[in-house]
Amino acid sequence: MDLRDRVNALMPRAREELAHLVAMRSVADPRQFPPEECRRAATWVADAFAETGFADARLVDTPDGSQAVLGSRRCAAENAPTVLLYAHYDVQPPLDDDAWRTPPFRLTEVDGRWYGRGAADCKGNILMHLTALRALGDDLPVHLKLVVEGSEEQGTGGLEAFVPEHAELLRADAILVCDTGNAAVGQPAVTVSLRGMVNAVVSVEALPSALHSGMFGGPAPDALAALVTVLASLRDSEGNTTVDGLAHDGTWPGAPYPAARFRADIGLAPDAVLPGDGEIADLLWARPAVTILGIDCPPVVGSAAAITPRARARLNLRIPPGVEPDEAAHALTEHLRAAAPRSVRLSVEIEAVGPPFRPAIDGPAHRAMADAMQAAYGRPMSLLGQGGSIPLCTVFAETCPGAELLLIGVEEPQALIHAPNESVAPSEISAMALTEALFLQNYAASRVAPWGTGRFYAQ
Repeated sequence: MDLRDRVNALMPRAREELAHLVAMRSVADPRQFPPEECRRAATWVADAFAETGFADARLVDTPDGSQAVLGSRRCAAENAPTVLLYAHYDVQPPLDDDAWRTPPFRLTEVDGRWYGRGAADCKGNILMHLTALRALGDDLPVHLKLVVEGSEEQGTGGLEAFVPEHAELLRADAILVCDTGNAAVGQPAVTVSLRGMVNAVVSVEALPSALHSGMFGGPAPDALAALVTVLASLRDSEGNTTVDGLAHDGTWPGAPYPAARFRADIGLAPDAVLPGDGEIADLLWARPAVTILGIDCPPVVGSAAAITPRARARLNLRIPPGVEPDEAAHALTEHLRAAAPRSVRLSVEIEAVGPPFRPAIDGPAHRAMADAMQAAYGRPMSLLGQGGSIPLCTVFAETCPGAELLLIGVEEPQALIHAPNESVAPSEISAMALTEALFLQNYAASRVAPWGTGRFYAQ
């Protein structure tokens, strides 16, 4: 039985185990779900990998209070390269339960897809790893290390803080960061660009207290009107993000993202008008983009005929590789201050920053992955950007400077990760499991680990 047949034979087990894992409500926020749910998921992951040869699979505490699963597995060839496998078992909260077509924590098949929170992001990737390793069986051609974290979705940085302090446990020649995905179902890709981010809260103060709009409206400073003016300055008339001091004319060198497919992916009609005047890939992956996440102001229902004295908004600025987050935060702050009317006081609080990331694409691991995807999918691998941020990638790159990072996974636009009705295509789990197994074989044949860089380190 060849690898493809082995993977296909393992898919019923993959579905059963994914259903079991999705049923665990592993949201890493004790304000919303019991922390025991995360521990259950972590224990399940450790036990599952222990059964695939990671005899030392165990839970370790990280600085944010979450637990990561660590483990290692050696192959027979002492000079074989080492590959680190990454995923995360925590999930986003389900948000609006009424918006789900199926119960969010019950894996349910609808029209050939498996629905459930975490089915794709990132429990589907955990099953991808397990299926690939089971298909290989005892024929392991590389040394393996494993880390599956438990607070990625909350962004509290537990693993980012853990990695530099435990570099020897995780050092490898290649790192498979399995938390992204393909251009579409059946279209293999690696992610070669991650946007960084700046989160900021902008506050406007205009008056000591609310005033009657009939008696004072007009000459009295209006905090909400001023905030609207400031926020409107962040985009031009075409809808392009325009933060002074940040270039907004970058171009994406990789695979294009057709506008028709983008409209379909986000649920718009084929003739819907999109903001911005560039190619979709340029706007997504090569240029800054600002999103207004929330506004504090009087709600429509219950609002009075009064001038708003104070208002604020929370902003998320995404930045492409090549832009330093601290510089972007400074540019955003100065832009907001310059745009404020002189009649109000404006302040900016930078909540968090995250660096963009661009991995190398000219090494043996990248070539081995291209060959594996071609064999698994029967079509060439494409290069994609990713709009989200994965700060851990920068930590891995700094901690293991000789390692190649490959960002792959079972997610694709129809998966609707982070949204109601998240789902995964079973064909992506099987195809990516086959890809991973082929990659490990290809990579082992392509190189021997140099002493002291990525050589296997006993734990």
